[in-house]
Amino acid sequence: MDRAPKEAVMPWTGSRYPRSMTGLPAGVRRKAIAIANALLEAGCDDGRAIRIAIAQAKRWAGAHRFRKQGQPGPRG
Repeated sequence: MDRAPKEAVMPWTGSRYPRSMTGLPAGVRRKAIAIANALLEAGCDDGRAIRIAIAQAKRWAGAHRFRKQGQPGPRG
């Protein structure tokens, strides 16, 4: 029995990404895109890749004290 060929994965970019990533700060969005693309490459489906990538990018941002551009740092 022949298997159907795996669909080509169309990676997301900084200018083409899921709508659910629109509200993320640019740096966090870039990280989420990178994570989502890696998950797609590993065979994860789109919806799951997006959810995991956003959660992990937010966790990464918190661990690296990422802040939106223009916001004051920890010292004000």
